[in-house]
Amino acid sequence: MQIRDEIEHKLQEAFHPRELMVEDDSESHRGHGGWREGEQTHFNVRIRAEDFAQMGRLARHRAVHSALGADLVGRIHALALDIDG
Repeated sequence: MQIRDEIEHKLQEAFHPRELMVEDDSESHRGHGGWREGEQTHFNVRIRAEDFAQMGRLARHRAVHSALGADLVGRIHALALDIDG
């Protein structure tokens, strides 16, 4: 399974979002730190879910990282999050 698909699957399961977009942005970081040839290293995530409505910014980010798990997060160099309730 591709990392992008893993991210999407885990976030769908955890938050049942009304909107979810997971974009592999690795190629635009070619030559930068953390970029690895042929690997998925950089992602942009836009997620909208009711679960986030009463959370502050830091709590939202922690919830997403927790849902993804340390193993998956450890394989990603950069994860840009756009989260709203």
